[in-house]
Amino acid sequence: MPKLNTTLHIDMFRDGKRRRNLSSRIWKAIEILRAKEDLYGLEWGDPETMPPLSYVRDHFLTPYIISPNTTLVEIGPGGGRWTRYMLNAKQIYAVDYHQDILNELKSNFSKTNITYVKNNGDDFPNIKAGSVDFLFSFGTFVHLDIDIIDRYLRNMKPLLHRDSNVVIQYSDKTKPLGKNNGAFSENDPDVMRELVLSHGYAIYEEDLKTMWHSSIVRFGLEKITI
Repeated sequence: MPKLNTTLHIDMFRDGKRRRNLSSRIWKAIEILRAKEDLYGLEWGDPETMPPLSYVRDHFLTPYIISPNTTLVEIGPGGGRWTRYMLNAKQIYAVDYHQDILNELKSNFSKTNITYVKNNGDDFPNIKAGSVDFLFSFGTFVHLDIDIIDRYLRNMKPLLHRDSNVVIQYSDKTKPLGKNNGAFSENDPDVMRELVLSHGYAIYEEDLKTMWHSSIVRFGLEKITI
């Protein structure tokens, strides 16, 4: 699996941009008919039209940002496929290793409540400890090797408080479409579960069925019972 200095993510971004620029009049007509935004990431599925992604939005995303006081982190926001559902939050930290992708997101959503954070591949520069209510990542951890996921899990922990929720989609090589995807990292629910628990988190929910090539885990800090 390629390391952090791979061009995989930038190549995907540029390829997506080329495809969206190709036959632009056709794309614009489609957008008008469907009333959609032309966002990088929609090439791989739109939560507005694909039932599995709609379920992810309605079950794993929007219930955790209903408060206008929510502070959240999105790792790997792309062009804003999921970010567009977060805009009512008090504070959004959009975190990515690639400045080009952060620039793309900013061109789509230049909002005062979004802070665009370029990281070193597994950290959270200048995000205050204990300040994050919700952390979400979809379409990113499927490509990350286990050692990088391990570091992310370690580095996100200080950001959370006891009521925080973390939702991560990851590669599931037990599924045929995950196994046959060469861009997906070697991961599965047993491995991911062990990683999450090894950092002292409590697993609140696992979804092993909704996605056809990946799985989802929701977790947080151990709750203290008095």
